[in-house]
Amino acid sequence: MDDPLHRPPIVRRVSELVGATPLFELCRRENGSRLLLKLEQYNPTGTAKIRMARQMVVDAEDRGLLRPGGRIIESTSGNTGLGLAVVAAERGYTFTAVVDHHAAVDKLRAMKALGAELVYVADDGDEELATAAREEFAEKLAAESDNAYFTEQHNNPANGAGYHPVARELDAALGGRIDVLIGAVGTGGGLFGTGKVLRETVPGVRIVGVEPKGSIAFGPPAHDYYQSGTGTPEGATIGAMVDYDLLDEGAKVGDVEAFATARVVARHTGLLIGGSAGGVVYEALTRMSAPAPGAVMVALVNDGGEKYMDTVFDDDWMAARDLLSPQVECEVAELLAKLRRPTPDTPQEWT
Repeated sequence: MDDPLHRPPIVRRVSELVGATPLFELCRRENGSRLLLKLEQYNPTGTAKIRMARQMVVDAEDRGLLRPGGRIIESTSGNTGLGLAVVAAERGYTFTAVVDHHAAVDKLRAMKALGAELVYVADDGDEELATAAREEFAEKLAAESDNAYFTEQHNNPANGAGYHPVARELDAALGGRIDVLIGAVGTGGGLFGTGKVLRETVPGVRIVGVEPKGSIAFGPPAHDYYQSGTGTPEGATIGAMVDYDLLDEGAKVGDVEAFATARVVARHTGLLIGGSAGGVVYEALTRMSAPAPGAVMVALVNDGGEKYMDTVFDDDWMAARDLLSPQVECEVAELLAKLRRPTPDTPQEWT
């Protein structure tokens, strides 16, 4: 846990496998500019969120807020819950996840498989994002329970601290050569926790946040969206982890573009990324059209696409919600083909 760049050859806890995730070069322009993806799906549970889940639990233990045999409670759309389920299992706690049906089904199933108790705040068939209701119920449940701790990820400083190692990993891998850091903004912990520490060694790095269209962190209009685990829906409070002073620019990407990008990246590179990660990569690709020579952009890919086989990668599910757009997928594919250039060590043909 103390060394984000290396791990021992033999570990005794799943959480010791966290970190040291790879960088994947998605694009290299002829002028030397590059788009690199920080593949956080190579953490246990396939997501970045286990970083902050572990940190929130350790911080609570250090502060005496979580005692042996205690109960962890969190409102989650899935990925934070997966991380907390792992940490709870290996440290002897019970974990209650307050959820809705907006979350990917595979995330809910995985949490349950890891021993989590799932408490729903929405009826079966109701796919609306119920962040405010989840938060309210989680807080109430913790207050009424003995030896329980509500991790409250949206306002917990340990959330951001959990991502400080990401900055050190990036700095070590790239030697400070990072011009733009771009990532999704949900709780804000991932992008701003990373960005805060990265700015200490790379003062000039530009920080760009991405949220779904319909989310309110970067302003109205508010409406429903299907990207999971990101954004702030109408009625929910923007968390304290969203650091506007650290933000250089906020961008919005629609579900159609985000999901089209995830699908195109899978078909053209063999890499499965999640739906909200598709939004980040879409925004990054549009910014790669005219980068400065030698510029390096790093996009934080917070989870993989394996959990979205029944949604983002399912044509019937997509079409039923008017999200399937062959035209947008074609546009993204053309943009990706234009930006991707064979590097000297990359075979130009495989047949």
